[in-house]
Amino acid sequence: MQMLLTAIVTWLSINFGLPAIYEHPRVEFASAAKMAEVRYGRLASIRPDRVAAEAGHSAPPEFGHGVQAIYDDRSRTIYLPEGWAGATPAEVSVLVHELVHHLQNIAGLKYDCSGAREKPAYRAQARWLEVFGKSLVDEFELDAMTILMRTSCMH
Repeated sequence: MQMLLTAIVTWLSINFGLPAIYEHPRVEFASAAKMAEVRYGRLASIRPDRVAAEAGHSAPPEFGHGVQAIYDDRSRTIYLPEGWAGATPAEVSVLVHELVHHLQNIAGLKYDCSGAREKPAYRAQARWLEVFGKSLVDEFELDAMTILMRTSCMH
């Protein structure tokens, strides 16, 4: 896993100008319930009013729907779904996405909102998939409008 993380950090640095910081995050495999707990626990601590709105988004165990992975800034941990093997470009793209968040965190990069922080992560994930002839639409049913909504600051 460490070699894969190093390769992705190098790729992110070269392609997206993110800092090449090789202080890797912890990586843990977690159930959908655990990932939802981390996601909504973090959301509750930042914006308690948003938990009710987000609570309808469950994290089903099947890969490809709901919560794909989570990065926790405080513990510097990427939570990947149980059964993740990194065997497909789609699975690795999820790690790419979360590693962007780790680099943002370690470098102390600031964004106007959490959505703005997602924009570079989705861009990197999309580019990773493109290298393999795949897309966010094909692999995760994430179209341009969905990504625009997830990456916009609506305050």
